Amino acid sequence: MWRVGRALTLAFVAAVLVAGGIFYGLLVLLDFKEIDTAAKLDAKTLFDLVKLSFGVVAGAGALVALVVAYRRQRVDEAGAHREATRLHTERFSQAVDKLGSDSPAVRLGGVHALAGLADDAPSQDLRQTCIDVLCAYLQLPFTPDPGEDPAHQEEHHHYLAFRKVRHTILRLIGDHYRRPKGTHRSWQGCDLDLTDVTIDGSMDFSRAVFPEGTVSFRGAVFSEGTVSFHEAEFSGGTVSFRDATFSGGTVSLRDATFSSSTVSFRGAEFSSGTVDFGNAAFSGGEVYFSHAAFSGGEVSFGSAAFSGGTVNFGNAAFSGSTVYFGNAAFSGSPVSFRGTTFSGSVVSFGSATFSGGSVSFRAATFSGSTVSFRAATFSGSTVSFRAATFSGSTVNFDAARFSGGRMDFDRATGQAPDGLLAAVGTPAPATVILSPAWLPSNP
Repeated sequence: MWRVGRALTLAFVAAVLVAGGIFYGLLVLLDFKEIDTAAKLDAKTLFDLVKLSFGVVAGAGALVALVVAYRRQRVDEAGAHREATRLHTERFSQAVDKLGSDSPAVRLGGVHALAGLADDAPSQDLRQTCIDVLCAYLQLPFTPDPGEDPAHQEEHHHYLAFRKVRHTILRLIGDHYRRPKGTHRSWQGCDLDLTDVTIDGSMDFSRAVFPEGTVSFRGAVFSEGTVSFHEAEFSGGTVSFRDATFSGGTVSLRDATFSSSTVSFRGAEFSSGTVDFGNAAFSGGEVYFSHAAFSGGEVSFGSAAFSGGTVNFGNAAFSGSTVYFGNAAFSGSPVSFRGTTFSGSVVSFGSATFSGGSVSFRAATFSGSTVSFRAATFSGSTVSFRAATFSGSTVNFDAARFSGGRMDFDRATGQAPDGLLAAVGTPAPATVILSPAWLPSNP
């Protein structure tokens, strides 16, 4: 869309250079040596020169027409885009007005209108704006159910009606993130901000794909219903459940895949309900559960695979909950439970495999809990329980296997874990460092 003079000058220069290049290439291809000279021009040669002159003029005219036609096409496209944007803006304003209606039915219409606008948006930015508005609606202050008391019947019906609106938005979000990227009605690649949202019903993100961008459930509350991320794929982006609260219902990330992503459950609270990470795969990214609180309910990492990334449970607190890492595989990843507190919980690493990485339980505290490493395999890993505290807990290493790695229990205090000395063997190999108080010669 440059000035006409500049555009034509550039077009002519480009045409001359291209023509010259083609002419020179043909001369080389035909192995041309020299041009015959003649003292006089015959009529045929003169006529050929005249035809060549007209051809050059015609070519120049065609080039001008081509530049003008191209500019006209660009202007038409820009005009069409402006018109599409104007229509989108008008529909957007109408849809947002519906979201502010006092009627739940009108709000539902606004929700579907915004979802349709996101599908038909002429640009990614406008699609993202529609998604942001839907997410912002979910972030509005949440009014709890007043109950089914006849005195509050009208408020209860009002609550159920607007709850339906919120659940519809959640359902539409799940549906659109399941559609393959690049196809109509797909929202893959867009950010999803559900910060501080209360999810009090079922939400289906199964087989959804988040190939990039940011997905945030930071501070979200999962209070009831079933929220499924079964077989969801998170790759190359940021996924945050930081400070989220899991206080009821079931949240399933079973068979989910996290590859080259930063996944944070830092400061999350697991107080009741069931959270299932069974068979989930964490590879090539960073996973944070640091400072998370497991104070009730059940959390399962059974058969999960942690490979090629960083897994951090540092300073997490396991109290009054059941956490299962049975058959989990930690391979090639630094895994940290440093400073973690296990009190009043049942935590199982039974048959888990630690291979080719580093695992740290340094300064961890085991008090009043049952922690099992029964039949766990430690091969080629550096595993540290240095300065850990074992008091009033049942910590079990029965049938555990240690090979090709390093185990460090130096400065650990309290009673030796059950089955540890038998699993290590007597005398302990040089790769296993035990607390002096645990050695057979120092009862």
